[in-house]
Amino acid sequence: MSGRITFILTCALVLCALSLVNAQYKARSMFIALERAQSKARQLDIEWSQLQLDQSTLGKHARIELTARRDLHMVPVTPARTQYLTMEGK
Repeated sequence: MSGRITFILTCALVLCALSLVNAQYKARSMFIALERAQSKARQLDIEWSQLQLDQSTLGKHARIELTARRDLHMVPVTPARTQYLTMEGK
């Protein structure tokens, strides 16, 4: 009788030990995934900050005006070059 109880307790102990090992493995896997996700989030925050800086730099009025003059050969409008439309026939 005591041999049977010892066998049952040994089996229960082995199952508990295997369950513990499995739980620790899953916890480590989840921790590694969490660390990777946090690292990716930090990288995305850095990229977002860089994009916001680029947007503020490229959106400045002086930069837009310089690009319009240099690349598109645009000039400011003067009264001599302005055409006015009138509605004379109505």
